[in-house]
Amino acid sequence: MSTDPPSRRAMMVDLIVHRGFASVIELSENFGVTTVTARSDLDSLERDGSVRRVHGGAVPVDAAGRPEREPSFEEALEASVVPKRRIALAAAAMVRSGQSIILDVGTTTHAIARALRERDELDDVTIVTNGLSIALELEAEIPRFTVVVTGGTLRPRQHSLVQPLAGTVLDEVHVDLAFIGCNGVDAAGGVTNANLPEAAVKAHMLRRAARRIVVADGSKLGDVHLGRIGPVEAFDLLITDERASADLIDDLGDAGLEVVRAGDAPNPDALTPDAPSPDVPSESPVPVGAGTSGTP
Repeated sequence: MSTDPPSRRAMMVDLIVHRGFASVIELSENFGVTTVTARSDLDSLERDGSVRRVHGGAVPVDAAGRPEREPSFEEALEASVVPKRRIALAAAAMVRSGQSIILDVGTTTHAIARALRERDELDDVTIVTNGLSIALELEAEIPRFTVVVTGGTLRPRQHSLVQPLAGTVLDEVHVDLAFIGCNGVDAAGGVTNANLPEAAVKAHMLRRAARRIVVADGSKLGDVHLGRIGPVEAFDLLITDERASADLIDDLGDAGLEVVRAGDAPNPDALTPDAPSPDVPSESPVPVGAGTSGTP
């Protein structure tokens, strides 16, 4: 579809209002523009107060300019499907039989759960998660996988468990690998999430793992959101995809974070539990206000 920018943006608003959420990729395909142009259109529409940007796309706003609702886990699952799949395969390749891991809530970590299921040779793996969707995804693999759900307070639409009580189980475990999703990875701003309660649980998970891996597609690099999970040096590795900016990857490397693009993941032996890890700050993100929600 070829049309002038004002007309295209008006039609984008109609589509977003009708569906309740539209992803950047969906808008790109529907209107025959690049994802860069689609993001630029959404930025313009948000400045006008017509929509509210959320990770992966946009949602409608009400008369007061507030987002009518956040995208559900299922809607977010439809965004960046191919990059998430590639990241998931690279992450799952690092897990070995007999290990224990944390899978944080999120659509990228949900893809890791699916990739782990496909590895028929894996056995005796313990997976701790605060994501109900992840637990249900893995249920069919019991008993070769042991699935531990953290408990806590259920966040609607995201199917995640947060404080109070989410840390009770986490305090009793120490795992080999933690795979943490996020909404932003920035050399100066650190690894961040749009939702404060989820950010606090993610920060807690970091302290319960020997090795910490952040998983984020290239669109999240350079972004900074409300809830800080930790500085980039608190993580041992970032797995991203080929869309990640080379300049941003260089900045992260200079800040002390190793970065691999999906398809170039290191050998599992490169992430041994007894390898040295940077210290992780003990404090959780400070609640500075009512955060918006996001599913990484």
